[in-house]
Order: sequence, then C-alpha cells, then structure tokens
Amino acid sequence: MSAWTEQQQRNIQLIEGSHYMRPRVESQVLDFQLAADSKTPLDASQIATLQALEIEAARIALRTLASLAEINELDHLGGGLDLIPAFAMTLAMADHEKVTYTFEHAHTSVGHYATLAAWEYLDPEWVIKTFRRGLDIAGHVSWVPGGTQLNGGRLGIMIPAAVGQALGLRARHGDAAWVICHCGDAGWISGQALNGFNAADLHAAPLTCVMHRNGIQLSNTNKHIMDKDPRPIIAAMGIELIEIPSLLDTAALHQAYQQAGELARQGRPNCIYPTGYPQSKLSEFGECYGVMKELEAFAGQHGVALDTEIWIPGSLMSYRDLGPMLECLFHVNDLPGGAGHHDGHMKGRSIDDVLANPLLQFSAEQEEALTALRAQARRVVVTTARPQPGQPNLLLDDAQAEAVELPKPGKDVSPRAGVEAGYALVAQTHPDDVFVVSCDLDPSTKLGKAKKFLAADHQFEMSIQEQVSALMANGLAVSGPQPQLNVFSTFAAFFEGIAREGFEMWRYTRNLTGVNEGLNVTFHLSHVGSCTGRDHFSGWSLDWINLALGYLPYLHRFYTPADARAAFIAVRDLAAAYGGHIIGIPRDNLPILTKADGSTPLWNSADAWEAVTPYRTVEGARKAILVVGAPAWLAGEAADTLGNVDVHVVNGFPLPANALSDWFAQYPEGLVTVEDGLIGDPEQGGLRGFAGLVRTAAHGTQVPLAHIGIVDPRVAPSEGHLETWAHFGITTQDIATAVSTL
Repeated sequence: MSAWTEQQQRNIQLIEGSHYMRPRVESQVLDFQLAADSKTPLDASQIATLQALEIEAARIALRTLASLAEINELDHLGGGLDLIPAFAMTLAMADHEKVTYTFEHAHTSVGHYATLAAWEYLDPEWVIKTFRRGLDIAGHVSWVPGGTQLNGGRLGIMIPAAVGQALGLRARHGDAAWVICHCGDAGWISGQALNGFNAADLHAAPLTCVMHRNGIQLSNTNKHIMDKDPRPIIAAMGIELIEIPSLLDTAALHQAYQQAGELARQGRPNCIYPTGYPQSKLSEFGECYGVMKELEAFAGQHGVALDTEIWIPGSLMSYRDLGPMLECLFHVNDLPGGAGHHDGHMKGRSIDDVLANPLLQFSAEQEEALTALRAQARRVVVTTARPQPGQPNLLLDDAQAEAVELPKPGKDVSPRAGVEAGYALVAQTHPDDVFVVSCDLDPSTKLGKAKKFLAADHQFEMSIQEQVSALMANGLAVSGPQPQLNVFSTFAAFFEGIAREGFEMWRYTRNLTGVNEGLNVTFHLSHVGSCTGRDHFSGWSLDWINLALGYLPYLHRFYTPADARAAFIAVRDLAAAYGGHIIGIPRDNLPILTKADGSTPLWNSADAWEAVTPYRTVEGARKAILVVGAPAWLAGEAADTLGNVDVHVVNGFPLPANALSDWFAQYPEGLVTVEDGLIGDPEQGGLRGFAGLVRTAAHGTQVPLAHIGIVDPRVAPSEGHLETWAHFGITTQDIATAVSTL
C-alpha cells in the first residue's frame, strides 16, 4: 500500500471520528437574536440574557483550559476571555448569510468556540474535552457550525479577507450586507491589515472592525512593544471611528453596533474602538466590577495603594478570570504584581476555585433570563460545506466556445490573447457571478475586456497592493454558496513574492468537511518564466512551476497552456469547475501549435481540457519529450528533426493517474523534460519543477532521463525570450541533443 493511500485512510478515520466535520450540520440553537438594522435600545431582559450567555461562555472557556492543563498544555485564554463579550453581541446579530463575522486575531479561538457552545451550536462538553486535541475544535479559529469560514492564520490577514467577503455580500444582498471583524492590539498594524483598511475605504465595504484594545501583546504591553495610537492611523486609511469607553458595557456596546451597522449600510467602513477610562483610581475599578475585596487583597499584597491613578482598558485581557484579570490590569499600568497572560492557562489552578469568583456568578436576573431562553423552542440553523473541488461552477456550452474566434496558425501571438477571449466570454455569459480584483495591470494580464461586462460592484481596482488583493479574492470566494468565478491577476513574479499570502491562506482554510483546501479562486499568474519581454530580472518568474506544484494538494487544477488556443480552453475549464485554480500565462508571442501537417491547430475552442496532449507521435517511438508550457513548439521542432521521438505537451496538473508510469513503460530508451522555469541541478541543491517530479517518479526504473530548464538563474541577458532561452540552453538544438544522447 502506498504512503498516499495510507494517509487517505488516516484522513478518513480522523474525519469520521469528529462530530462536526460533515457536508451538512443541522444545529438546534438557543433562539436569541438581535436585528442588525434595529434602532431600538436593548431592554433589561435582553441585557440580562446577553450577559448570562457571556458568563456561560467564559465558564466553558475556563473549563476547556482546565481540561487542556491535564495534558500540561496551555492556550491564549486571556485573549479568548476578552473576546467573549463583544463576540456575543456579534453572534446575536449574525444571520450567517447577509450578516456574518470573522477574526483577525484568531488565536483567541477558545472564546469563539466557547461562545458558540453557549448558544449550543457546539456541544460544550465536546469543546471542553477536544479543544486542540483532534480535528473539530482547532487551536486557531476554524470553520465549525455557526462559525466563520475565514479560518485564522497570521495576524492581520483577515482584515482584507473580510473586506473581500463584505464586497461579495454587498453585490449579492445590497445594503443588508455586513461583515464584523474582531481584531486585536497587534495585528492592526500589519501591512495586510492597513492595506485592508485602505481597500475597505476605497471600495466602500460594509465592514466593521471591533478592536479589542486591552493594552497587552505577546511579550509585553503595547507601551513597551509599540506605543502607537491606532486611531489616527486607521482613520487616515478612511475608516470611521466609533469610540466608546468599554466593550464590556452591554447597552453602550449595542448602541455602538447599531451605529456601526448604519454606517456599513451606507458604505462607510468603521471601527468600534474602546478608549477605556483614563485617569481613574484603582478603587474605581474594584467598584465598577464588584471585586473590591479581591482587589484590596491583591493590591495590598504588592504594596499598591487603592488611590493609585490608572488607565482601565476598555477591553480586559482575562476578563472574568479574576486573578489573571487583576494581574493584566496591573501589567498595563506598570504596577508591581502585573503579568501579561497572553498565553493564559489553567496549569496548577483549581477550576472550582476559579469558577467560584464573583465575576462568574449569575445574578438572579441573568439566571432567570437564561432559564427562560433555554425553555424556548430551539432555532434550527443549517451549516453547509462549500462544494467539493471539481463540482460544476460557471459553464459555457460548446456553441458559445465555438463562436469565439481564436488566433490561427501562421502568426505568433501571445497566449494572453486566449486568456482575454476566455475571461470575456465567461463574464459576458455570467455577469452576476464573476468578480475580478485588479492591480493596475489589466492591459497586460488581459482582464480588461472581461471587466467591461461586469457591474462596478463586481470589479475592484487595487493599484499595486498585490498581497491584499489576493486575500480579498479569498474573501470574495466565501461571500456565498452559489457558483462564481473570483479572479485575481498580476505578474507571476509578484505572486512568487508579494502576493504569496493569498496561497498560504489555503493551507489553513478548511471546509466544513474537515479538509483544508483552496478556495473557489483563480490566481492568474501572468508573464511566467523568462518570457517577459526584455525586462531582465525585474519581471521574471522563474520559480512559477515550483510555486504551483507546492500548492497542488489544495488545488483543483494548475494550468500551463502552451499557446493562445490552449489558454482559452484552460480559462473555460477553470470557470466550469469549483475550486482553487492557478493558471500561468507566458507574455511573449509564441506559435500556434499545429498537428504534424503544419496547418491544423492542435486545439479547437470547444475542445475539452486535458492534462496532456500528444503533439508529435511516431509509431514505435521508444523515446519521448515531455514539455510544459511555452517551449512546446521547440520540442515539436526537435521531434520533426529527429523523426523517431514522441512529444507530449503537459497542459497542467495534476497529471492523470499512472501517466508517469505509463510513459516509463512506453519509452524505455528515455525521456527528456522541457520547461521554462527553474529546475536546478542534481549536484547543486537537487532538481525541482517538472524535472524533479519526473525524476522522483522514475526512481527504481532504468529509464534514462535528461532535463532542459533553467539551472542557474544568476546571470542572463536583457533580450527577447529566444535569446534568453538560448542563454539557458533551451533551444531546438539543445532538446534534440538531449534526446540523441540519452
């Protein structure tokens, strides 16, 4: 049994042992909702209910960390508890269709899961026993029933992803769309977040950020890590600020949400920012939260007077976990006895003692409200997984494809011509379901013609913000369950560097089925390989094949078209199938590939896409050339010269099952691989790219191999692609020589 087969069996066992990783989950949840567009203040009963749910969630979170402590593990308990009050308000307003939410600081996940458990989307005992142990209840925010599809990874990245989701929701639901993104003290300053704020303002996204400004980062307080006030920076990016003293004042927080929702409906992205209470007395904190006795004891232990002037943060790290909460308060005020609790835990602590503290007790009104809520009929909420990769998406019939006039043999043309025709046809046919994110490069990447068929709320120009644009495209992909094509295009060199995070998000974004997989997005890599005009190093994407192969487990397909007609077929195919797609397009003019007669096109517009196309075949051939992308015509010329060798054009990946082993059997005298990308050298760090894939698969066979590609990229001319290829040894003669000397 192969390692792959064994891994699939383990995957299946892990999923089957989970509670919630299913294509469809029906939840019976507590029926407490607040209208997102209501202008009515909360009444006393609603306040009591929300606060009771907060306390219940905090108790679940603490019990969860106590369970984790039994195996000597910890988590971000302090931030998780801080999250709960505002997230409870968000969850009460979310309808999981038009109004939804996500988290920039996804390490606060225990608060997320505990709040969902308090509403009974999740079984509290399952959360307690399996958090960070198994598949369901992961250590960072991951998709569970009632939860967000935008799974958290690195700090900052979820703000632009939430922008994309908000823009997609607005296109579908108009003014009713609203996305609420909870964020923390550190991630707001990341480049992704700041560019995300800018994107929200630029395109009037219906987005609200709720900043949990508790004054504490990972290793120290904000004052000692980055003493910057977020407000002028965020405001300068176009985000309207809604300042309130505290996220912990339920009535005031609800009023802030009402204001935020109204601004969002007007296309005015905003941020709810808790200022806290500056110039307060320490005793005022004890009075406010009803913990004067405990505060007196703690302050006395550390020699701090109760009339000491402090800042009371408007969002409290370790809220309701009384001992750590006081330590966090002292920490942000540089008082003796302070401690951070970013990595909060329950190691060495009695859960019974912690749960007995006054902040975790229900008042009579809260107890009554919660009991009444649980006595009501449950609300049914169905959470459905995203479609599986390869399921039907935006289809074009053969007649539509055949009506498109593609370049004919006889004149060299850029494969971008096929791209342009393909996207334009999809956009013209499905204008309500195509979204395009651009970086001021549409004339070069050829998305401009398609955009002419799209409404303004389906196309988003982002200038040179490649990274945030890729993340926005990911957010667009989760804005609804319906088929749609979400395209982000830029030069491949930028994908290899700046926009890489768009791919990386696929690694930690899972479906409700439990599988981490690429979202329904096409990342369009234009100007791949050394076919970049005369730009020299500045425009090259020499690692594009390695890049895409590295993300292959998360893809439906990776396309490597060799001419303009193949590029059209690839675009039609990627639009037709749900899932993550990468397409790499050469810039420079290339011949239209033909059959052996020299005049019949190798591909026609209505042809079905195939991973491999036989290009030259000779009866009885015992050698073959396997070529990826732009150099395909060189391989054809070499085969025509040699007369005794087959050529197969690789149009993309994954290859068909057994394709490589079949080639090894069919061509015992050897194979030559050809690609316009970095392949390295066996003695200088090993082979990469398609060459590495073939050589690895050939292990244990006696089939001779040779590889044509870019071995050393450090020195090259600033000339056209033919001269550059010649410098790197990618010519008709080089290919013919490699075949002859196998």
